[in-house]
Formats: sequence, structure tokens, C-alpha cells
Amino acid sequence: MTDEKVKPNPDPAIPQFVASDFNSTTKLADNQIDDDDYNPFEHRQTDKPNSTSGSLIHLLKSSLGTGILAMPVAFKNAGLLFGAIGTVIIGLICTHCVHILVKTSHQVCKRTRIPVLGFAETAERVFQYGPVKLRRMANFSKLFVDYGLMATYFSAGCVYIVFIGSSLEKVINVAAELDWSVRIYILLTMIPVLLIGQIRSLKYLVPFSAIANLFIVVTFGITLYYIFKDPLEFNDKPNFASFATLPLFFSTVIFAMEGIGVVMPVENSMAKPQQFLGCPGVLNTAMGTVITLYAIIGFFGYVRYGELSAGSITLNLPTEDVMAKIAQLLIAAAILFTFGLQFYVPMDILWRKIHDKIPKNKHNFSQIAIRTGIMILMGGIALAVPDLEPFIGLVGAVFFSSLGLLVPCVVETVFLWPNELGTFKWILVKNVIFGAFSIFALVSGSYVSIEEIIKLYTEDDHTE
Repeated sequence: MTDEKVKPNPDPAIPQFVASDFNSTTKLADNQIDDDDYNPFEHRQTDKPNSTSGSLIHLLKSSLGTGILAMPVAFKNAGLLFGAIGTVIIGLICTHCVHILVKTSHQVCKRTRIPVLGFAETAERVFQYGPVKLRRMANFSKLFVDYGLMATYFSAGCVYIVFIGSSLEKVINVAAELDWSVRIYILLTMIPVLLIGQIRSLKYLVPFSAIANLFIVVTFGITLYYIFKDPLEFNDKPNFASFATLPLFFSTVIFAMEGIGVVMPVENSMAKPQQFLGCPGVLNTAMGTVITLYAIIGFFGYVRYGELSAGSITLNLPTEDVMAKIAQLLIAAAILFTFGLQFYVPMDILWRKIHDKIPKNKHNFSQIAIRTGIMILMGGIALAVPDLEPFIGLVGAVFFSSLGLLVPCVVETVFLWPNELGTFKWILVKNVIFGAFSIFALVSGSYVSIEEIIKLYTEDDHTE
């Protein structure tokens, strides 16, 4: 998803700004504006705004993907009790970080009298109007978020390719009595991926998204059937796994929970954006639902499959059953159909940055060539790391922890510095704690995930 285009405000009473008005040398004192007399919501003019319920559905859709299917393996790395408590706590932290990002964006919109700002633009404006010594970092902050979002979505796309290949291997190898490597199925997956990745209009991606949603619902239903069809055994599952595997738990849950890239586009395209935050609000309702579903799938999925829990719970389903095969094929098709939307987001950011440097008569060829080249690179990464569990952990640790947790904390702190950080500067203390947690998840999660990936190539008993 990308930000809806906002039409320029025709009201001459509202000052219009250009990029030069927000250079790193701008002094807030020179352009002091009364925040109270400007409501950005009243000046938003979006094409085809979304209803509150539609925005809730969009936010839920963005969170219900490969991540929820990996929750049982997250619990395997944490233990039953610690996994349940940890999932709720991480979910609340993720929700809070999204909340402070959106709230800060609203406040920046009021201060700058700009109706709407995206994620990267919010980070840029915060530094432009922040402490003098930090203003030179405004452009860097915007580029960091933009390139971070691109890296996040491209990396998640690699996970999608591995996921599809793993699902096909599970079904076809058993059904056809083959012994093909998952890498062969990843190569086969690249054929439809290269085609669907060439779609450049969201309008043409909508049917794929609708079909994917249907497939995901059916797959969830089948998965829950297999989880609960026989009595569950709780006694042989530890309440706490080990400290060594905790980083994988944290990074997997962060990967599953975070949808930071779609939050601002969803909020910016709402007909009533004031209903995004608050109680119950779109954000709280969506994240409450997500945390509950993730905890249920993770908890009971781990109880059912224990130490055998795979990178996706669908890979644990008995492939000799027809219904299980249907679920595995449906989720593979759903993730394939979702790939187009996943790929659209970073390509839109990238194309907006480079299209004016390419002659117009070469735009079409350039789009095809760039998209094909990037997808081939993504396929190469998937071939190099064809194991879901450490791959998901690595992407969650590196990208989602930094963009979803660290950046919102930094943005809020810079915006409120130095006199609006609350009594005893509790906001600063809180953000330092959350920021430290995100850095811990980044460093430890990356280390453990890379260590697991290295084992793929060093263990003698690893089979292709």
C-alpha cells in the first residue's frame, strides 16, 4: 500500500509550503504557528477515502499473513508460559510504537499546516523542526525510513518465496513420491512470481488480494481443525524454553506483529482519520484482534506439535490427508497472490525516486528490467537461505525491530525535546527502554538467526 494522493488545499487562507520551506536551517522561532487553530483532518482531500470499517479490514489484512503461521515455532523458542506472556507484551509495545508514530505525525501536521504526512515525511519534518543540532539529519531520516521500508518489503518478499517453495515441496514430494530439494520448488515459484511482480497498478492487484483473503480464511479453518481435533497434551511442554533461543522468539513475534509500513497509508486514506487512534479506535481494535489470534495460534499450535513445530504451522499438517494438502496449496497460492501487493510498495517508493532520471520513452522498459532484476535477486537470496525459521527471525530482527520500534521512539523523543517529555521526563525514559529493547532484538536476533543459517551449510546431516 502507498499513501493516497492528497490534493492541494484550495483555501488561500491556508499557507502553501514548498520543499525549501523545510530545509535543515529553518528555525521554528521564525515561523511560529499557533497549533490550536489548524486541524489537519479538516483539510485532507483524498481520492476515494476509506471508511472506518474498511480501514480496520485493511489493517487486519496486512497483519494476517506468513507471520501468524510462524507463531508456534516462536512459542517453541520461548516456552508455553513465557511465549504467551511475551506475545502479549510485545504486541502491546508494537501497538504503542505505532500509536506514538501516528500521534506525532498528527502533531507535526498541525505545526506545519500540512494536511497529511507519510512515515518518511513525518521523520523528516520532526528533525527539521527539532533541536538545532539535529536539523541537518532531516534528509537522512527520510532516506533511512524510505530505504528501510524498501529493504523490509523486499526481504519479506524473499520470505514469501521461501514459504511458497516449502509448501509446494511438502505437498508435491509426498503426492508424486519425489525427493526434490526445496530449491527446485523455489525456482519453479519464480515463474509466476516474475509475472505477478510486473503488475504496476493497485487496481489490478485487488482481485488477487480478494482471492488470497478467501484462501487464508479457509486455511486458518483447516489448521484450527487439525489443532483441536484430538486431545491436547500440555504437561510435556516447558513453560520456559531457554535463554539461547529467546532472540529468535522476539524477532519472530516482531516480524509477525509489525505492519508499520501500511499504518500511515491506511490512516492517511481514512474518511474519518480521528477514529484511527483513541478507544476503541481502528488501531486498538485491529491490534487487539491480532494479538489475540497470534497468541491462540502460537499457544495451541505449539501444544499440538511441540518441538516439531515448523516455520509455518501448515508444514506440520499431515500431508497424507487431502484436507491438509488443500490447506498447504491454498496458503501457497494466497501468499503468491499477496506477493504482488508486497512487491508494489517498495517498487513504488523506488520508482518515485528514480523515474525522473530516466527518459520517458524508456520508462516501460526500465520498469520491466528493474522489477525483473530485483525479483531475480530476491529469488537468489531465497535459494541461498531456503529455511523459513531463521529467515523470518533475521528479517524481523534487522528490519521490523528498527523501523517498527526504534524509529517511532526516536521520532517522538526528538519532536517533544526538551520541554514536553512529561513529569520527570518519563516519555524519554520509556522511549529509551523501548529503544534498548529494539536494539537488543536487532543484535541478538540477527546473531542467532545468522548462526542458524550458517548451520544449514555446516551440519553434515543437513539434506538438500
